[in-house]
Amino acid sequence: FFHFYAGICSALKLTVPYHTIHGIEGQPLHLSVDYNFNATASEIQIIWLFERSQSNPKYLLGSVNQRVVPDLEYQHKFTLLPPNASLRINPLHLSDEGNYIVKVNVRGNETIAASQKIQVAVDVPVTKPTVHTEPSSGVVEYVGNITLKCVVDRGTRVTYQWMKNGKSLHAGPNYIFS
Repeated sequence: FFHFYAGICSALKLTVPYHTIHGIEGQPLHLSVDYNFNATASEIQIIWLFERSQSNPKYLLGSVNQRVVPDLEYQHKFTLLPPNASLRINPLHLSDEGNYIVKVNVRGNETIAASQKIQVAVDVPVTKPTVHTEPSSGVVEYVGNITLKCVVDRGTRVTYQWMKNGKSLHAGPNYIFS
């Protein structure tokens, strides 16, 4: 269930998802775009740009009618199948996180144009955690303390939760979390 934001410029309506699109590193990602216009078109141009914060937008690829012109640097990564304006990114990398700008130009009696921005976040799956104990030899009951350290090698937006016998542990006289 998607919410869409429609930008209207003259008689051209361009519709993109208005919320951030989350993709998974190494997987393909589809950026869905719809457009319609109430004019006679002799040419339809679609342009895709990418921008990261504090950097200039980069041209990815574009099309005029059915002919796609990619930036050769990215030609194997991005797919556009005109007249559909949707973009496929495959595979997705962490460096692909940022804003994707789509611009559609329709030439008939006059040229009408509209552009929209889609925000993309890239998630890295969390690896299996490893737990280390210090001291590794264990401790004597009622005498010593033991420290359990949980570590994951990779993952975005990682949260940790300690449990004992299926129930969450909370800070108290016996447990200290850091």
